[in-house]
Amino acid sequence: MSSNIDLCKSALSKYDLDTNPATVKQKSRDFFWYSPVLKARLDHLVGDFVVSPKNEAELIDILKICYEHDVPVTTRGAGTGNYGQAMPFDGGCILHLNHMNKVKEIHPGSVIVEPGCLIKDLDAECKAHSGQEVRMFSSTWATATIGGFIAGGSGGIGSIRWGSLRDLGNIIRLRVVTMEAEPRILEFRHDELARVSHAYGTNGIITEVEIPLTPAYDWVDMAIGFDDFMEAARYSDAIANEDGILLKLASPIEAPVPFDYFQRFTPHIRREQSLVMIMVAPQSLDAFLTFTSRYTNAEIVYRSDNNDWPRNPGPIFEYTWNHTTLRALKVDPSITYLQVRYGYPDHLEKVAEIRKIFGDEVPQHLEAIRTNGKVHFAGLSLVRFTSEERLDEIIRIHEDLGCMIFNPHRYTLEEGGRQSVDDRQLKFKQEADPKGLLNPGKMIAWDDPDFKYDEMYVYPKMKKAV
Repeated sequence: MSSNIDLCKSALSKYDLDTNPATVKQKSRDFFWYSPVLKARLDHLVGDFVVSPKNEAELIDILKICYEHDVPVTTRGAGTGNYGQAMPFDGGCILHLNHMNKVKEIHPGSVIVEPGCLIKDLDAECKAHSGQEVRMFSSTWATATIGGFIAGGSGGIGSIRWGSLRDLGNIIRLRVVTMEAEPRILEFRHDELARVSHAYGTNGIITEVEIPLTPAYDWVDMAIGFDDFMEAARYSDAIANEDGILLKLASPIEAPVPFDYFQRFTPHIRREQSLVMIMVAPQSLDAFLTFTSRYTNAEIVYRSDNNDWPRNPGPIFEYTWNHTTLRALKVDPSITYLQVRYGYPDHLEKVAEIRKIFGDEVPQHLEAIRTNGKVHFAGLSLVRFTSEERLDEIIRIHEDLGCMIFNPHRYTLEEGGRQSVDDRQLKFKQEADPKGLLNPGKMIAWDDPDFKYDEMYVYPKMKKAV
């Protein structure tokens, strides 16, 4: 199959088409550079052109034209993902959904929205019109789109209460367009949602999202200091299990990360202090302070409702989840990270063992999350990168100790997750994308069903560096 790029561009000229090399390159990139492994392999990749549909009808016609000319299509929102999931491995069309950004309907408990809407704007409109807010969002809330979060995210701020994005109830409905000669419009609910959620846009284009809402609160941001990180972790675990205290975030971050990399916190903390970043609902504040007072070594170093710092640190969640890594990278470009699942019930013991093995080579950053009603930790550990071989060794040691790794240094669905085929997503791709034009190279099961996962997958059609 050979793409006819020029004929495709000519047929798409009636739409918002961008062929400027500089802006096409910019719109071809996501945050893959968080990983030195991915940066070395993906930095040269660029699409041939960008097209931005204004509505679903335009999107369908664009897909028909690309299908007719065998042109690959990589869908993107704001490009804030960290795994190369929105990188065009085989060139072709960058389908940019920034124009499809309308909040269509707000109801008690739910909202219907187009995929290109920024989560920040969605949250603001829900609060202004109904006093409700999005239940869960990424730390890139200000710049990430809701469609990108559904297609590429797994959890975030709010996971302490609502679990992971793919847990039942966190997505209500998705409207999806297929990549066929005559694209179909499908609507998925219930178990069908797993076909396209967290599928990187490999098997359908999400054109409408319906998600649940919850009452909005003026959350109080807190930073609690501890001289002992494991005490900070035990505190976070305990307060996350306090059923009467409503939290949206509890993130223990090991020293010296806050002092070295959180520049607006540096004048107010000691280098040996670990911090727990907290978002607490105002009606729970008294109970929160009572609980915290039981920890004699806990020091409240910041609270947003009583702040006299000359430089406001901004939202506390922008120091958590992957913003922790981003702030570290801005100071020390050699830093990278891992995504770890410390499963219940021995999550604290596993964290302690990992710290004992690696020390300051792998500074700990944890996020309290809930799975099947049980609080445990997701780890977004920082790694002081030296080599790919050492990084792989660090991963193997985690896995040998029973700590599940969701590898952010791999670009495929399978390697970034459980290293196994998701039959629901594969079967839907076979049905919805028969030519394999959607985001090629990201689903191993489509390209190489017999792959053994004993080395990093290399997509054979990836464009070579010039």
